[in-house]
Amino acid sequence: MNVELIPITDSDLKQFKSDAQEAFQKGFEKRFGKTAQTVLPEKDIDQSLNQKGAIAYKAVVKGETAGGAVIVIDEETQHHHLDLLFVKNTAQNKGIGKAIWFEIERLHPQAKTWETYTPYFERRNIHFYVNVCGFHIVKHPMPDTPEDFIGDGNEGMF
Repeated sequence: MNVELIPITDSDLKQFKSDAQEAFQKGFEKRFGKTAQTVLPEKDIDQSLNQKGAIAYKAVVKGETAGGAVIVIDEETQHHHLDLLFVKNTAQNKGIGKAIWFEIERLHPQAKTWETYTPYFERRNIHFYVNVCGFHIVKHPMPDTPEDFIGDGNEGMF
């Protein structure tokens, strides 16, 4: 799978947010059913985008946007964070998530460690991060979790 990661521009931002929200919403609703609440509010995406060292990429496959990611690079420590990684619902189960991750690693080879969070209920994500990407599970509270956060289905995060 050939994925090109392109830094998003201001003109990409609205679609990037919409695609991320839809992907997270559908994943949540597959497990818990329909909800009127937004699983990934725009303010949470903005929080990721506005962090020092944040880089947002759209993932392009054969000229079409298939997903995206927001990473936070700490140049001093080289301990980086994957804030968001999503594959559009219409492009899932094709190896795109794996290709996005490997391209991130290729673009940032100086990284000593990468950290991310994923909800307990997202078994596919846990499998992906551990068995495909090589992450290790460490259970601890997610810092700065908003009080109105529902994205973990009240089951917690890894």
